[in-house]
Amino acid sequence: MPLTLAAAVHSESLIRKSRFIGCVQPARDRPDAMRIVAGLWAEHPLASHVCWALLAGGHSAAVDDGEPGGTAGRPMLEVLRHQQLDGVLATVVRYYGGINLGAGGLARAYAGSVAQALLHAEKIAIVHPVAMGCSAPYALEGLIRRELERAGADLQKVSHAERVEFDFSLPETQTRQLLKSLEEAAAGRIQWRTGS
Repeated sequence: MPLTLAAAVHSESLIRKSRFIGCVQPARDRPDAMRIVAGLWAEHPLASHVCWALLAGGHSAAVDDGEPGGTAGRPMLEVLRHQQLDGVLATVVRYYGGINLGAGGLARAYAGSVAQALLHAEKIAIVHPVAMGCSAPYALEGLIRRELERAGADLQKVSHAERVEFDFSLPETQTRQLLKSLEEAAAGRIQWRTGS
């Protein structure tokens, strides 16, 4: 099950006189990530590099920002992948200290900054909503509304015609229990449809 983060978490380390400020945080997509990175440049105008990696919605990005190719963004991205994260941006601001770290040293420093921040991050499961709908006799409207509320469903539309029509979404983890509860209570008088 993919995970995301509840909030931003920072780390900081000093490696051979270079200062590395790492951060992992939720991010919806690439435009969101670009906005955050622009904010880091505004906050750290004297930094040597602002490198970043993003995993969001099946898309990924790894940006070395002037560091030798593959020594910053890619190692950071691999840390995110290894932890099965999604909707997460990792950034590392580097202030160069005058001593070259070499390709291996850079990769370890950037990946380590992200890994260190993730040690203190609260990871939460990503639960996708399922769109559903049903129709029932008017006598069951109150019962269905109560069960939907109990299941944490988002009731989007109710229409009244020959029968009462409900369109809603709910976390996929709640669908089985909701179906079971309503089927038992309604004795088969509910007609279901999915993908509403």
